[in-house]
Amino acid sequence: MQLPSLVSEHFRHPWFFALFLFCGVIVIANIAHYVIFRILRKETENRIMGWGIQKYLSHPARAIFFITCLRIVLPAIPRIPDNITNILRQVLAMGLVIALGWFAIGCVYAFQAATLRRYDLRAPNNLQARRIHTQFQFFRRMIIALIVVITIGALLWTFNDASIWRWGSGLLASAGVASVILATAARSTAANFFAGLQIAFTDPIHVDDVVVIQGEWGRVEEINSAYVVVKIWDLRRLIVPLSFFIENAFQNWTRDSSDIMGTAFLYVDYSIPVEALRQQLNTIVSASPLWDGRTCVLQVTNLSERAMEVRCLTSSRDSSESFDLRCLVREKMTEWIQQNYPNAFPITRFTALSEIAVHTSTDSNQSSAENSLSTRFSRNQ
Repeated sequence: MQLPSLVSEHFRHPWFFALFLFCGVIVIANIAHYVIFRILRKETENRIMGWGIQKYLSHPARAIFFITCLRIVLPAIPRIPDNITNILRQVLAMGLVIALGWFAIGCVYAFQAATLRRYDLRAPNNLQARRIHTQFQFFRRMIIALIVVITIGALLWTFNDASIWRWGSGLLASAGVASVILATAARSTAANFFAGLQIAFTDPIHVDDVVVIQGEWGRVEEINSAYVVVKIWDLRRLIVPLSFFIENAFQNWTRDSSDIMGTAFLYVDYSIPVEALRQQLNTIVSASPLWDGRTCVLQVTNLSERAMEVRCLTSSRDSSESFDLRCLVREKMTEWIQQNYPNAFPITRFTALSEIAVHTSTDSNQSSAENSLSTRFSRNQ
């Protein structure tokens, strides 16, 4: 049998022709997708690398290409009943709307990636970067929520049934009443939403800020629409509602800048020379890369009957380096005192005081006994 006759014989079967067209749609859609994004990747390697086009737009674009090709070839498929054709057109229209909404959400993520690549959170002075990252996270969620609402409305508009249109209009009209009911029933959610708006515009906290909340030290890892995730130093996560940052006081160590000063206290005897301690502190801090070169001060901050309190004040580029520098100062200063002034640590002289007390009590007992004997002797006489 010749090839043309074989092909014509296979095309006499509608299912084979439909399968052939379906396979052709898959091949053409993937080839078009590959070619377009290959060109985009080649053209943008040096200029817009990191924009996220390939990452966020590749899959929704493939879906759009695939559904569009199906809509084009659907009329060419023979022997399909009209009711089945209408159902397929409706399904493809809904799929195209969903794919377009997916593509719009991907555009939001791609725009965020393209904008935030200029603001590096790992930079030493990253206040502006933290502010931009925080605002983008909040507004991205608002825009995505708006896209989802528009996509749902567009899905309703794909139907040609007037009752569905009226149902959609009624649903939108009742949204105002529903929003009032939901706001009353979920006051905490509404409070967190408006607190998120205040945080986005007033900047009390940013992403990657170092905060202290109820005695817990950590970094702001994520700011959601309802709560904030704080990564604590021991890798735990503290979940805090957004309204907490508006209604309560908390410590923000990186509100305006990341540099910070830290203290290390020493308790030594009065016999140690303070100037020698000050020179040793300068030697230790100057040799450490954790010091930012701004502040290095040693002062006697308190005196007690047992010891002398000495404060070592140093500065660092951020709170993590400040903690490490404080630990280093304590270790090195203690080691230096042990080597040079081993008797300068606080000493409690319990032994000396107890011996004096014993002698004093013995003398008082002897005198009282002598007084009692003399009194008895005088009475007997």
